[in-house]
Amino acid sequence: MCLAVPLKLIAINGTTATGEAMGMTRQVRVDFIKNPQVGDYVMVHAGFAIERLPEGQALADLEAWEEMEAALE
Repeated sequence: MCLAVPLKLIAINGTTATGEAMGMTRQVRVDFIKNPQVGDYVMVHAGFAIERLPEGQALADLEAWEEMEAALE
């Protein structure tokens, strides 16, 4: 099973971007995203943005991650 995490792009430098979600930031590659823009939500797997997400879907996915995290505490 593969898990991917939605991140919001907050900075882009060539094919590398900084993504943010749930208080964490990560460097990700955006090679697979056509014309990535700051503010885009992307699904990230293994350090690569693999899909652009609508904001509503990304926020719903992040809420599910937070619910799962709370259940494990």
